[in-house]
Amino acid sequence: MADPVLLVDDPAPKVRRLTLNRPEKRNALNDDLRGSLFEELRKADRDSEISAIVIRGVGPCFSAGYDLGAGGNHDVERSIAQVDGWWSRHVVNNWFEMWDMATPIIAQVHGYCLAGGTELATACDLVYVAEDAQIGYPPVRLMSPPDMQWQTWLLGLRHGMEALLTGDSMTGVEAAQRGFANRAHPADELDGAVLAIAERIAKVPLDLLALNKRSAHRAMEAMGIRNGIRNGADIQAMGFHQPASREYLKSFATKGVSDALSDRDRQFGDYRESSASD
Repeated sequence: MADPVLLVDDPAPKVRRLTLNRPEKRNALNDDLRGSLFEELRKADRDSEISAIVIRGVGPCFSAGYDLGAGGNHDVERSIAQVDGWWSRHVVNNWFEMWDMATPIIAQVHGYCLAGGTELATACDLVYVAEDAQIGYPPVRLMSPPDMQWQTWLLGLRHGMEALLTGDSMTGVEAAQRGFANRAHPADELDGAVLAIAERIAKVPLDLLALNKRSAHRAMEAMGIRNGIRNGADIQAMGFHQPASREYLKSFATKGVSDALSDRDRQFGDYRESSASD
């Protein structure tokens, strides 16, 4: 029997922990994993005994993004007409669903956190990272802008623009300095640090936690974040119509996804083509 793609445990009172469990695929987000994740998020959000939810990944990294080689890519949130741009709109709907949950959600990020993995982390309310994590959005190099364009909202115009124009990654330390993450910790201390903050959150009554979380999101929405990200999802759909993107996507079939990704990053000397990469 295959291992479950998502592990669920309660490491402390009132704390539910969801662990992405596709280490052989660097926890790439396929239909099964996304479906299981949202099923358990919804279940925890309805549970009056749960005051904080932690999302982390098993193995070498948090998540390398959407599983481009899995095929399928069906909607998870609800049935949606598969017209132009449906993919980006429906995954953004998923991420906004996490924002709208009453229960605070914490991302625990180590290793690679790329593309769709960064969107998952962004959808969480708090983000704690390993100092040596690598966080970036390489698809901007040959495919499209992000589905959920968090870069300028979280990093500011200059750092966000640099991230979008290069696809370069930032370390966990840089992510905390620039506003993507709350704090960076040594990798071997990350589990304990995240559990400690989750336990502190759980000391606050759940009804007040829900209001406190909502007040923060409402403030951001007053500044236009929800509308801005939805506009970005529509722009993302345009990326797939550009000649460079169409040519790149053809190479998935002719070369295979792994080789196509390596070709993308070779001239930059990072990600798969980094000298430090395994």
